[in-house]
Amino acid sequence: MAAPVLVGFRRDLRLADHPALQAALATGAPVIPVYVHEEGDDWPPGAASRWWLHHSLAALDADLRARGSRLLLRRGPLDLALAVLREETGAGAVFVSRRVEPAAREAEQRLREALAGRAELRRFAGDGLHPPDRLRTTSGGPYRVFTPFWKALAALPAPEGLAPAPDVLPAPARWPSSLALDELAALPRIDWAAGLRAAWTPGEAGAQAALTRFVADAAADYPDGRDVPGRPGVSRLSPHLHFGEIAPARLWAAVGRVRPAASAEAWRRQLAWRDFARHLLLHFPGTRAEPLDARFQRFPWRDDPAALAAWRRGETGYPLVDAGMRELWATGWMHNRVRMVTASFLAKHLLIDWREGARWFWDTLVDADLANNTLGWQWTAGCGADAAPYFRVFSPAAQARRFDADGAYIRRWVPELSALPDRWLAEPWTAPADTLRTAGITLGRDYPAPIVEHAAARRRALDAWKRLTGKGESA
Repeated sequence: MAAPVLVGFRRDLRLADHPALQAALATGAPVIPVYVHEEGDDWPPGAASRWWLHHSLAALDADLRARGSRLLLRRGPLDLALAVLREETGAGAVFVSRRVEPAAREAEQRLREALAGRAELRRFAGDGLHPPDRLRTTSGGPYRVFTPFWKALAALPAPEGLAPAPDVLPAPARWPSSLALDELAALPRIDWAAGLRAAWTPGEAGAQAALTRFVADAAADYPDGRDVPGRPGVSRLSPHLHFGEIAPARLWAAVGRVRPAASAEAWRRQLAWRDFARHLLLHFPGTRAEPLDARFQRFPWRDDPAALAAWRRGETGYPLVDAGMRELWATGWMHNRVRMVTASFLAKHLLIDWREGARWFWDTLVDADLANNTLGWQWTAGCGADAAPYFRVFSPAAQARRFDADGAYIRRWVPELSALPDRWLAEPWTAPADTLRTAGITLGRDYPAPIVEHAAARRRALDAWKRLTGKGESA
């Protein structure tokens, strides 16, 4: 029997559209699928991500077993775990997908060194539409603005790599030992994940079902529906994409058949933002912890534990902010429009360091992704690539009136305000006393009063920006 090939699953927990797996099968050799729980990462998975990972690995193992194979589990570091497994199995090759995170890239380099002269190492395209180093500006540098990046990406040929899941995987004569899934200790010791279980189906089948629903029900209205958090106008595919349960190329192809064409393009732009995030993290790896705009190293962030705690709990007194933070805690996810509002509130209304928010999102999001999280927070805080100007301070009340006009989203996640008429729902503190009494609401008891006043917070943020840059609101 030929020497087996090790296929190291990473952020590609699927069988369809899997270049490394397809290449391994093409050798005709036995294939040993393995997932290494990579250790030593400076951003280890948060609690919600670990919950998803556990169930995604279980789904992948079941899919492999249905094809005469199985998923081995080992602990990292990646290079040591795969080098040891290569010695145990006599594998002649190790195939893995690339990752863009700095620690993961360093692990790939160590793996190359560990296998040198012992086995072939092949690395395949990662989890984007295109490799993150493929696009360059006309001067040869990395992009820092999305629109020209998007134009360059859209001009490329369609992403490649679509292939159905194999019907069978050739197994080795003897399977090496494997950890049990529970030994990865990914699930919480105290079961707080009921909301996650109700909201999600991790795994490749769950990803395909989410794509089918989106294309059938929401994709045609995506340009308008994506901004309304109270209705199902978005795909909710982000955690499936993060764990590689579905390939971006498959989404690009599926959504390309949506009509009108403007709707397909709008959603493809969102996929391109994801590639842009990876492009930035590859070329500016320090941004995972430091602002791309170096001026913000001197920004006068405030240390306010009480305000930070109120923001985390969804008790700021601003209903749209609180609805988003409660949705996050309950489901491990938050609508993208509301992510921008909640992030802006922390960084600009409260003047709390964006990194505090990034860490909270990292621990509570099922789709926590270092590239996306970094781009999103730095964009909102005004200190990253293609950033929203710092002087753009979202009014949570105005955002609620515009994008949650019927109050469906706020009423779902802030039920103590559900009896309040639409007119007052975005700013309950402005409601007449008799209206509040009729709705059964006493501010400060049933729902908090605002922890900061919008106009004053906006002035404070603009003053901080002016002190930092010497420029005013029109800069």
